[in-house]
Amino acid sequence: MDSLSPPHAEVWIDRIFSAKAAEGQVVRRNVDWVASEIGIARFMAEVRARGFHLIQTADQFVVVCHTGEIRMLF
Repeated sequence: MDSLSPPHAEVWIDRIFSAKAAEGQVVRRNVDWVASEIGIARFMAEVRARGFHLIQTADQFVVVCHTGEIRMLF
């Protein structure tokens, strides 16, 4: 499944990106959970629209909730 009804998706997105952790910090979510809730393509589009950075590691998405430069140190 790669998407849900628009009203549910909007509520889900609002909750994720209005959370305290999304204020210049990071948000972590399970890839399968994202896929079942709103769909990966929609999630990626929402992250991109905000100018945030998206990292996938194993079964987790990590969103760096700021628009500044990211450097991978190792």
